[in-house]
Formats: sequence, C-alpha cells, structure tokens
Amino acid sequence: MTTVVLADDEALLRKALAALLPLEGEITVLAEAEDGETAVQATLLHRPDVLVIDLEMPGTDGLEAVAEIRRTRPDQVILMLTRHARPGVLRKALKLGVQGFVSKSAEPAHIVSVIATLHGGRRWIDPDVSALAVVDDCPLTDREIDVLRATGEGYSAADIATRLHLAEGTVRNYLSNAMQKTQTRTRHEAARYAREHDWL
Repeated sequence: MTTVVLADDEALLRKALAALLPLEGEITVLAEAEDGETAVQATLLHRPDVLVIDLEMPGTDGLEAVAEIRRTRPDQVILMLTRHARPGVLRKALKLGVQGFVSKSAEPAHIVSVIATLHGGRRWIDPDVSALAVVDDCPLTDREIDVLRATGEGYSAADIATRLHLAEGTVRNYLSNAMQKTQTRTRHEAARYAREHDWL
C-alpha cells in the first residue's frame, strides 16, 4: 500500500483524485491540501510515500512548497501535476529533485501507475510535459535568472546582493548582462520580458 498526500487548489479535481486513486490501485490518501502552505504542513505531519502536488497554487505555489519540504524531508518522493509546464519552471522543479511530472488531464489509472513508478525509486515525466521542457531558448544563466526573479519581486540591487550572498557590483553585472540579452532598457523591463518568455 502506497501512502499519498494530495495537494491541489482545485477542490473538484482534488476530491475526484482522492476518491479515484484508491479505486485504481493500492493507494491510501492520508490528507488533502488546498494550498502550498497546507501541503507543507500535511507532508511533514503525515510523512507520505509520495506527495502529489499541483504546480500552480495561490500563495505558496508548488515549487515553493517543495523547496520548503526538501529542507526537512530531503528524500520525500514528489509527483508534480501541471497544466502547462514552462521550461524554466521544469528546470527549477528538477533541480529541487521532483521525481515525476504528469499532466493534470491524465487518467487516474495513469497517475496511479506513475505513483507506483516513483515509489519504486524511478522517475517519470509525461511525454507532452517533457516535449515542452526541451524547447528551451533561454539565453540567461541561472544567476541572471535569480537576480531577475528577485527584481520582479521588487527588491533593490542591494537587497538582491544580500539575499543571494553576492557583491552588489556582481548583481549589477548580472542585471546588465540580462538587459543586454533581453534588449531592454531597465532591469524591471528585463524581468518582465523574461517572465513573458517563461524563463523565470
């Protein structure tokens, strides 16, 4: 029997999965979570074999929740549900050690088989999700992405330097490079451009 915590802000989908997954395979749903914060609490409390989590949720999103869970449970097995996987987001999720990606439109029987695959120590990325991840035209380095993401959150260059443990001059260099690559005039325009192109 595989134990699962289900996290998805769409109540209808979450309730349907909670009802259908045990019918399709040997799965026990220990808890449901309607947002990222609750997903973190439920995972740390119940310690499931597999956390099934939606990528996009209000407040703390799926990636932030995974990052937080990883700090306490570095070996937690995670299956991420996604509707439209952007290359930058997929890269970040893989860096966080997410073992599986499944489209939210997948059949419950397929999700059950993927949960079993992950629980068995293997990885799984749905073909339609991986095809999107391969189309990666991002010219920015990881560090340039980091500083643009922080810029988009409203932090000053000095704040970004402190948050990322970098010298302020280094942050300004990264921002300057990012502005050149995106052909924009300000760091805020560069951050907006990167977000519109799904690089952040």
